[in-house]
Amino acid sequence: MIQAILLGNAQDAGVPQAGCGCDNCRAAWANGAQNWVSALGLLDADSAEWFLIDATPDFREQFHAMQIAAGPARLAGILITHAHIGHYTGLIHLGYEVMAARDVPVYGTQRLIDFLSGHAPWRQLVTQRNITLRCLAPGEWHSLTPALAVQPLNVPHRDEWSDTVCFIARGAARSLLYLPDIDSWDAWDRPVQDMVGSVDIALLDGSFFSPDELPGRDLAAIGHPLVVDTARRLHGLGADVRFIHLNHSNPLLRSSPEREWLESRGFRIGQANDCWEI
Repeated sequence: MIQAILLGNAQDAGVPQAGCGCDNCRAAWANGAQNWVSALGLLDADSAEWFLIDATPDFREQFHAMQIAAGPARLAGILITHAHIGHYTGLIHLGYEVMAARDVPVYGTQRLIDFLSGHAPWRQLVTQRNITLRCLAPGEWHSLTPALAVQPLNVPHRDEWSDTVCFIARGAARSLLYLPDIDSWDAWDRPVQDMVGSVDIALLDGSFFSPDELPGRDLAAIGHPLVVDTARRLHGLGADVRFIHLNHSNPLLRSSPEREWLESRGFRIGQANDCWEI
């Protein structure tokens, strides 16, 4: 059986966010709490291997958490959804100044691989063989172990440096959709209801609950579907749906009427250390 372990639920900058004085960030500084950036661990105890989806700015803490959860199993690869800071910059810890890792497989689309191999400081990880780049073709299934396969799917997002994918992870018993970033459900070439209905667990982009969270900024230009819209679309499907990638402004990060509203409709907020057998 494969274990999927959620390693964080925050947007790229985490919570608290640098330079921010919003209610969530002030509370986090005051009580010493921290919400790590969204990432997912996949553990195959039988093959003694574990994998990480996204290398975040909280890589150090998330790597340690997976070491504890995985016991004698080893890191066997890192899968990257896209080249925004919350999803790939943690790779720097594999380099000379920190872990000096050797040939850790890093999986991504061809455009992501071209970005990492063509730009400093990431290309140093390649030339010094800290990482080995492996291409994943969107839409195709790729076996990571005899019991674990993943399928990347293209999603619409701001693609300055790479394209963006979500991942379906499939074990012997169940499947899980990991989708931390998307511009909008209507811009996707497949209905989100069909995607969520086809899996057992769905971890979805919950960046913003309301357009009121960022006064003076146009959320349409920033992207991301509002949680209220996603909940409306998915109500009654029956899958285990949890929202991740929460912006520091999001009221779902704390006890709030918005959180009560969401949970009353059968949805939950993903939390670090949530674990599922797939």
